[in-house]
Amino acid sequence: MREDGVRAQRRERTRQALLREGRRLFAERGYGEVGLAEIVQAAGVTKGALYHHFTGKAELFRAVLEESQQEVGRRVAAAADAHGDPWTRLTAGCQEFLTATADPEIQRIMLVEGPAVLGWSQWRAMDEANSTRHLADALTALVDAGVIAPQPVAPLVHLLSGAMNEAALWLASASSDPDDLASTRAALGRLLEVLRTG
Repeated sequence: MREDGVRAQRRERTRQALLREGRRLFAERGYGEVGLAEIVQAAGVTKGALYHHFTGKAELFRAVLEESQQEVGRRVAAAADAHGDPWTRLTAGCQEFLTATADPEIQRIMLVEGPAVLGWSQWRAMDEANSTRHLADALTALVDAGVIAPQPVAPLVHLLSGAMNEAALWLASASSDPDDLASTRAALGRLLEVLRTG
């Protein structure tokens, strides 16, 4: 293998180690409680290596958040794509979102630390780029097929997205217990069913 290929692999391994350890530490203790020195020590790299990939802790966190959002997006897409019927695709995708975000690591990074660290506007922009577009596409297809009554899709997307994010936040709270995921999934199923025509 050529020398530049070896260096590229080494750089990618370093980047992945920083993302992995950053994610673990941010999920365990929160962004504000984790220092750069701790991240680089856990990843087994130098601060210089971190700065080669990221401008600092905030950019590393943003990359960790984006990776988490993409992971949830892949899980939602896989659950939806397992079905041929457009309605079942929507409901399976929405249900998988709740299941995926019940993971404490995902909850902390995506729903608690994300808005706090990046600010609401930046977090919303990332959320829209990673998930809202897919929900809009699914709902548009269902409206076009007559499965959902004709209506503007944008308000519906934001209502459903907001409801699911809020449910995920509640599931992450200390006041919820392990049985609440099943109850929340059932409630989401009933809520979605109301949208169907006939």
